[in-house]
Amino acid sequence: RSANSGASGVSGMLVFSSGTAVKGNSGAIEIGSGAATGGRGGLVSISAGSGTSGVGGLVSMWAGKSTTLAGGLVSISGGVGTANTGGGVSVASGEGTATSSGVVTIRSANSGASGVS
Repeated sequence: RSANSGASGVSGMLVFSSGTAVKGNSGAIEIGSGAATGGRGGLVSISAGSGTSGVGGLVSMWAGKSTTLAGGLVSISGGVGTANTGGGVSVASGEGTATSSGVVTIRSANSGASGVS
C-alpha cells in the first residue's frame, strides 16, 4: 500500500514488475489466494478508484507482443464446480446515473494478408 496523500496531493503508485530477460523468458508475477479445505476459496479483486472531479479509474489487461510467434493470451474463465454449478463470467458496462450507460465492445482484430479475422 502506498501512503495516503496530503490535503492537496495525490496518493502514491505501486508497481509490480518482473525483470527483463536478454536471453530466455522474463519473470512472472502471480497474485492469488490460498485454497480452502473446509470453506470457500479466497477472493482476488482488482479495482480502480473513483474520481470526484474527473473520470473514474481504469483497469486494463493486455497480453504481450511477440515478434516471432503468436501474441500473448488474455484468458478469463469461471471456476469449476465439481459438486455444483460452475462459476460464471460476467461482463457489464458501467451505469450512467445522469446519462447513458457505458459501452461493451467485443471484437476481433484485423487479420494479416494471409489470415482471417
